[in-house]
Amino acid sequence: MQADAPLNLSVALGKLTLPNPVTVASGTFGYGVEYARLLDLNQLGAVVVKASGWPRPRQDPRTAEVTSGLLNAIGLQGPGVDGFLQKYWPFLRTLKVPVILNIWGTTVEEYAEVARRFDAVEGIGALELNVSCPNIKEGGAQFGTDVKLLAQVVAACRRATSLPLITKLSPNVVSIAPYARAAAEAGSDALAIMNSYPAMAIDIETRKPRLANVTGGLTGPCIKPIAIKLVWEAAAAVQIPIIGMGGIQNAADALEFLLAGASAVAVGTATFYEPQTAFQVLAGLQDFMRRKGVHDVRELVGTVLAKPSGG
Repeated sequence: MQADAPLNLSVALGKLTLPNPVTVASGTFGYGVEYARLLDLNQLGAVVVKASGWPRPRQDPRTAEVTSGLLNAIGLQGPGVDGFLQKYWPFLRTLKVPVILNIWGTTVEEYAEVARRFDAVEGIGALELNVSCPNIKEGGAQFGTDVKLLAQVVAACRRATSLPLITKLSPNVVSIAPYARAAAEAGSDALAIMNSYPAMAIDIETRKPRLANVTGGLTGPCIKPIAIKLVWEAAAAVQIPIIGMGGIQNAADALEFLLAGASAVAVGTATFYEPQTAFQVLAGLQDFMRRKGVHDVRELVGTVLAKPSGG
């Protein structure tokens, strides 16, 4: 490839096309408006915003730094569907890149209702299903750790909307392959792998947990090897695209996810300490492609020289 030849960075997530494969992880980028004065959001592959559903109370303290990562119990509180549409959507709808909404519920019916409400809103790029929520009708069992519940919520949302669906899978399972297949078979257009890993930290001086919620979700560089493994295993199990995330700090990290089988990546925790991380990742990816003579980013996807042995 000639050094000045144009690169094809576009990727498809179902019927949704991203101009490039670098996005931001839901829950780490607020609703986009918080970063808009610092960054040109239209350079991203997509803007993925914080969860929308029914409001929940917040707790404090909600975050704690740990070795090579961040522990958080920020939760799913928010303005609700109506509040989101009134406060944030007028700005988000002006962006040139796709906007992906993370949604949640505590029952299958709630998920479907939120999906139905957003289906009527013009301009939304896709819905990302947060399946780490406890199902109150099933005694608190998480949708993301029960194959049947996962299939039910994806299928219900599929019936409720024509928007592309991205299911964000939980890492807290023995094998991710059955969950990836269940989501795909129920109608998910893509997967997001992975959500935060359950963890805990203790203040040895006070002998109290460092989070008000006691436990929280672990994110950051320390979870990257786990996330890459899960992407690799899921990519061998399904044919739908995967957005890989977990500890991405630079282009080399993102490339590991692409080689493992992800079609796109999302930058999360790194944005907190370096808001430009996603843009640095994109620039580094382009440099790598030129250096290696790769014209199309899709040529990199799933090309690691190894195959999962089971799942």
